[in-house]
Amino acid sequence: MISKFLALAAFAATCLAHNGHDTRKTCEVSAKGAGQDDGPTINAVFKKCSRNSKIVLDKYYVVDTLLLTEKLDNVEIELSGTVQYTPDIAKWSPQSLYLTYQNATTFWFLSGNNIHMYGGGTIDGNGQVWWDTLNNTHNSGTAGGSSTTFARPIPLTVGNATNVVVENIHEIGSPFWNNFVYQSNNVTYKNINIRAVSYSSSPTANSDGWDIYRSSHVTVRDSVVNNDDDCVSFKPNSTNIVVANMWCNGSHGISVGSLGQYAGETDIVANVSVTNITMLNAQNGARIKVFGGNPSPNSTVGGGTGYVKNITFKDFHVENVQNPILIDQCYSTAADVCAQYPSNLNISDVHYINVHGTSAGTNGNVVVDMECSDTCQDITATGTHLSSPNGTAVYVCKNIASTAQLDFNCTAPSAA
Repeated sequence: MISKFLALAAFAATCLAHNGHDTRKTCEVSAKGAGQDDGPTINAVFKKCSRNSKIVLDKYYVVDTLLLTEKLDNVEIELSGTVQYTPDIAKWSPQSLYLTYQNATTFWFLSGNNIHMYGGGTIDGNGQVWWDTLNNTHNSGTAGGSSTTFARPIPLTVGNATNVVVENIHEIGSPFWNNFVYQSNNVTYKNINIRAVSYSSSPTANSDGWDIYRSSHVTVRDSVVNNDDDCVSFKPNSTNIVVANMWCNGSHGISVGSLGQYAGETDIVANVSVTNITMLNAQNGARIKVFGGNPSPNSTVGGGTGYVKNITFKDFHVENVQNPILIDQCYSTAADVCAQYPSNLNISDVHYINVHGTSAGTNGNVVVDMECSDTCQDITATGTHLSSPNGTAVYVCKNIASTAQLDFNCTAPSAA
């Protein structure tokens, strides 16, 4: 009898039936305290309360175990406490869930249908130890991806999921991307506050706010991001995406891509609307990045096929941004290789509306740099008002099929 009681107590979930017609049960997750691992408890509660439930995470949780919360159906997650992952690289490298693309792995894989996460709480990736280690070892993959020997897990992945809302959550200290939308549909994020800031001489790394991959009908809106990489990135096969009302500081921009990295793969990004963006102190503003071609059929550094189509950047404000508008169709590809093997991935139907503000002056007077290794079709710009601190603004264009629908005069790139 005592052993049964102790087993029930260790389970640490209290299920309370609601009154009235609401049959949803509430499952409260307790915390062990004293630095003990709360991961098994969290997993157990999610498994027991996987249907028609409200799961409450209102305490400080130390997580040293992969959170694999799958097959959820009609579940609310009230995260008003803090989930903090342990900074144990040796343990997390083999333990975090491997997601293949760019060797991404995750601390928490959230999967199912009709999921609502909210509550004002915090997900803490404890990233400083990863940033310091990366700065010392430079152990990363192609185009800044993770490596198979030094995993940098993502704090929250919504994967193989439908009808998900994540709102009013703080995310700090991610070792890698903050959010990964993986093979999912109808996912919305709103009122998310992301902060990836290093407190040592080691910079943060690859701290994208969101990466969207093989997913459709995804919305990211009304959020604040302080990081050092893409604010939002549309990875391969992202379609029907809305990004709106975002404040991004220190980032690499709102980015289509990178795409075309893997030979033999077809990458598509289509039907994307990006509106009402404030981009501050950033490397890029509105960016498209596509690998060049490659002669090897097994290449992992370019040669993939596909297309980018129907992309709109509207009401996009930049301040101190190195490349306010950038199309790079030779991304992470040597110039001589790209000249011989142009990109196999087509770019068309891209529209810039009311992009305005100031460049950083890092690239001289250049405020727009659209360079295609193959011909880009139907590129338009209206309401462009960009200035450089170095003088008269310069707009660089290469292999743009027609410049007639651009509201600025193009200049060819320099020979250098």
